[in-house]
This record gives sequence, C-alpha cells and structure tokens, in this order.
Amino acid sequence: MKRFAVIGLGRFGKKLAIALAMSGAEVIAIDKSREEIDLIRDQVSHAVRLDSTDEEALKSQGVDKVDVAILGIGQGQGSGKGFESAILTVVNLKQMGVKQIYARAEGLIASEVFKKVGATDVILPEIESAQRWAYKLIAPQIGEKIDFAPGYSLARVKAPASFDEKTVMDLQLRQRYSINLVAIRRGEHGKGKKSEKGQIINVPMPNTVIYQEDILMVAGSDADLAKLPQE
Repeated sequence: MKRFAVIGLGRFGKKLAIALAMSGAEVIAIDKSREEIDLIRDQVSHAVRLDSTDEEALKSQGVDKVDVAILGIGQGQGSGKGFESAILTVVNLKQMGVKQIYARAEGLIASEVFKKVGATDVILPEIESAQRWAYKLIAPQIGEKIDFAPGYSLARVKAPASFDEKTVMDLQLRQRYSINLVAIRRGEHGKGKKSEKGQIINVPMPNTVIYQEDILMVAGSDADLAKLPQE
C-alpha cells in the first residue's frame, strides 16, 4: 500500500487527502491549523498539527518514509509567508529523501520555483481547471479524457447520428480527423443487436459497424479530437 503525506489542508489538500484515503491509501494529513486537523482526523490514517518547515517535526511523524508527498499549502497570503513555507517544505522533503514531491502552485512563476528547489512535478489546479472547462465548452461531444502527453489524449466519445450504421472503413477517422479508434463499447439503447448491448470491441475491424449511441475510445491530439462531429 502506498503511503502519502498531504501537507496543507485547504480546499485542494483536504479533498485530495480524503480521496486518497477513500481509495485505500495510507494518508498522513498535515496542517498548522488545529481546526483543519480536527475536521479531517476521522477520514484519514493519521492527522497531525505541525509546522512543515520543521524537518525534525516531519521526521517524527514518519513523513521521511512516505512514497509521495503533496503540498497544498496556500500561497496567497499578503506577506508571502505561505509561499516561503511551501518552498522550505519542498527543500525539507527533498533532503529527507522523499522520492516523489508534488507541489500545488498558484501561478507559473511559483511552478518554476518549486521545480528548481526539488519538486518532482507541479499541480496548477486553477489553470488546469480553466483549460478543462475551455475544452469542454469548445468540444462538448468529448466525454472523459485522459492526457498521455502535452496536447494528446485518449477520449471517450458518444457516436453521433452521422456515424450511425457506418463501418470503420466508411468513417475513415484517421484520414479525415487524424485520430485513431482504439475500442468500441456498444450502446445500451442503440440499434445494435440485443446480444451486443454493452459489449466491448477492443479490436475494431474495417468492417465493424458503428451505431449511434455507441461509446468510442479514440486517441489523438486535443485539437483533432475537438473536430469530431457533434451530431
């Protein structure tokens, strides 16, 4: 079982810690606020109030032995103390030998600073959320999307009416849209045979027929995926 330390229990950190714990992971939740610790205590493996800039305090709670540490420390305080604390915490975790350190940043400059002091990767929730919503508004036909490289995704798309009863060869998805069809899940209420309802076709062939309401797993650039028809 992986062990996680979530440091900083604002909205982001608290939700992340609870989600990790609900997935069965061992989670150490850390914050300077007693109130935040009391709110989460019963929902994670261990919740402790301490100053994460104190390396010895972190070690005393076994943070040096976690697999992954995630910083959710707020950085919007006028004095800049939140950002300062977050940087010092990343340095401490790096010195303690924590192999994977993820830091929540509130902007691109903060992101670069975290990377320079040792963060494995940076989470930009505000920017990433805005980008997800922009894409959702531009391409509402795209369902769940998994990013596997910058600008490239595996996406779930409901087959539109214009795809109904056409074969993979007829649609020519690669030639017309520069995307690859990975798999098909037959729609529960579509026109396909009753015996095929919900069936997974993991190797679609050129003569495989697609029906409206089928779920298509497709891969390609985000720009090309957005060009798929909505109707």
